[in-house]
Amino acid sequence: MKTIFVNRYFFPDHSATSQLLSDLAFDLASRGQDIHVITGGQLYTDPQASLLSEEVICGVKVHRVRTSRFGRASLWGRALDYLTFYLGATWRMLRLVQPGDVVVAKTDPPMMSVCAAWAAKINKGVLVNWIQDLFPEVATSLNVSGWRFVAPILKRLRNGSLQQGRSNVVLGSHMARRLREEGVPSARITVIENWADGEVIQPVAKEDNPLLCEWRLEGKFVLGYSGNMGQVHEFKTIIDAAERLKGELDIAFVFIGDGIARQWLEAETAVRGLTNVQFHPYQPIDRLRWSLSVPDVHFVSLRPTLEGMIVPSKFYGIAAAGRPVIHVGDPDGEIARIVEREQCGWNFCIGEVGPLAQRILELSQKPHEAEDAGFRARLGFDRQYARAHALKNWRKLLGSVSVPDLRREEEEIVRGIPVAVGKE
Repeated sequence: MKTIFVNRYFFPDHSATSQLLSDLAFDLASRGQDIHVITGGQLYTDPQASLLSEEVICGVKVHRVRTSRFGRASLWGRALDYLTFYLGATWRMLRLVQPGDVVVAKTDPPMMSVCAAWAAKINKGVLVNWIQDLFPEVATSLNVSGWRFVAPILKRLRNGSLQQGRSNVVLGSHMARRLREEGVPSARITVIENWADGEVIQPVAKEDNPLLCEWRLEGKFVLGYSGNMGQVHEFKTIIDAAERLKGELDIAFVFIGDGIARQWLEAETAVRGLTNVQFHPYQPIDRLRWSLSVPDVHFVSLRPTLEGMIVPSKFYGIAAAGRPVIHVGDPDGEIARIVEREQCGWNFCIGEVGPLAQRILELSQKPHEAEDAGFRARLGFDRQYARAHALKNWRKLLGSVSVPDLRREEEEIVRGIPVAVGKE
């Protein structure tokens, strides 16, 4: 039996969902399993890229479908990219899935589980949904124009595909609760957190980090944000704190990455005349251990209305780098609970600019407090969030869902159909 993953991006793409899927697919293939990935031919950062339509990478059979190539710049262009991927991926699933095969549908593009559920049902496959975010709830929470009218229909379709899934993998307890509220049985919900590669990303001492010199940050206490700068994140509290601390010459703020909010951040930095703020692009994987170790403390933010719909996966790389977190958002949110449990950072509500600026100033004067919290972050990472733990949980889950349904076997026995030898 095959395991077939469906996601818009896969290796050599380096976006977050691609890296997670690549880690899991390569691990399973290395253990002799028959692993297939249905994906697109683009790269997250290059919609004009044209990767091979069929190839085998580290034992994984990759099937790339042709799509439009508008990229993320336009909402309508992105929608057309989604639509053409739905069509191509569904056609590929219908040709590839055989009875008993496991289909694992991720949530890029949104609603992919609906197409996967249809293909799996027709071909008698087993569906597993790997949920990185909840759509259309994210769109309606952000008040994206037009989605509120079609959201009820989309949610019913989505919920039907989740209820069909043999298992629905979510990223935390808040997301699991939301699925239960939508009628998905608890027995069909599994929590497996995202992860980072703790061998590639390790703590780097300041004196060993070449980026500090390259970015002219020697001798400064650095606050950092690394990753996607999207609408789901909250940046005003952070930039307000940077403005309050602009007279502290030994404190610097660094934003690494890109996204729709970066333009706003750069504009605010210019208008406010903030010379203590820097911007840098996404860093290649071979520089990630250095870039994540540049900040003494990292920011993680999420709008409170989106708790349970998204879990910021950047936390795991930060913890692997042995750096503490300042979380800005819901004090009872998923990341806030981890920070509190592991004692690896500090939580602030949106708008708490004064207390946040004061805490940053205190940390800059007592850097050992940040170092101690970073040490606890790495301990927590090694104990619970390392890649090996997550992959082990995934292997266990996929092994369990691929076991034939005993009730179906009993029905076959009643009808006089022999059960395969070796099954209990």
